[in-house]
Amino acid sequence: MRDYSRQNKEAWEYNAYDFWTKMSGTPAERAKLDRENPLRMLRRHAAYFDSFQGVRVANICGSCGKKAIPLALLGADVTIFDISSENRRYAMEVAQAAGVEIGYEVCDVLEIDREKYGGRFDVAFMEGGVLHYFHDIDEFMSVMYAVLRPGGKLILSDFHPFTKIMDSLNLEQPTMSYFSTEVFEGEMAHARFFDEPIRSRMPRCSYRKYTVSEIINAIIDSGFRLQRFDEHPAWENEALPGEFTAVAVK
Repeated sequence: MRDYSRQNKEAWEYNAYDFWTKMSGTPAERAKLDRENPLRMLRRHAAYFDSFQGVRVANICGSCGKKAIPLALLGADVTIFDISSENRRYAMEVAQAAGVEIGYEVCDVLEIDREKYGGRFDVAFMEGGVLHYFHDIDEFMSVMYAVLRPGGKLILSDFHPFTKIMDSLNLEQPTMSYFSTEVFEGEMAHARFFDEPIRSRMPRCSYRKYTVSEIINAIIDSGFRLQRFDEHPAWENEALPGEFTAVAVK
C-alpha cells in the first residue's frame, strides 16, 4: 500500500462509524430511509444507469454504503471498494437491516485484485469526491478500465475542478491555482462537523486535485469512449459549478 494511501486510511478509520451514526442515523434508521425510496436516495445519479436489476456494480470508494444499498434494493449486484474498515462496518450493518446483500472489499482501490475482479463489472460508479485521494489519475483510470467488462460503463461523479480555486461547496478545503499539480495535506471530508478539540486531533488526508482537461484526458487515454460530461451547480449557490458527472464506455 502506498504511503499516502496508509495516511488516508488512518484518517478514514478515525471515528468514522460513530460519525455515520450521528449524521445518517443508526444502521436501522438509515436502512428504513433506503427501503422507503431507493431512487430518491440515489438522487441525480439514478438517471445515469440504464437499468438496475442484475447489473454488477463496482462502487468505488463507496464509503458507508449510501449509494450501494439503494442500488442493491433496486436489484443491482454491488461490491464496494473502500479503504476504511470503519466504513465497511456501518455499510454492512445497514445492508443487513435493509435486507440486502452487498460485497465490501477493504483495500487500496489501486490494488484491486484484477485476477478476481478484472472484467467483472457492468458499471464502475463513484460519487461525492473520490479523485482527489489518488495522486496518479491515469493509474486510477486504468484500474477502472480493467474491472469493467467490454461495453461496461464508467459513471464518475465528483467535485468540480472549479473547487480548486473557490470553495463553492463550503468544504473548508484550501484553494490554489487552478493549474496546480501540488500534492497537499488537508482535513478529511467530515472533520468540519466536529468540535475544535476533536477536529484538531483528526488525522489529515493527502490530496491531489485535477483540472477538467486532466480528468477528460485520463478517461480517454485509458481507452474509454467518453459519452457525456455534465456539470452541476454548487449545493447552495446555483450560479457556481459544484460537481460534474462523466460517463464513458469501455
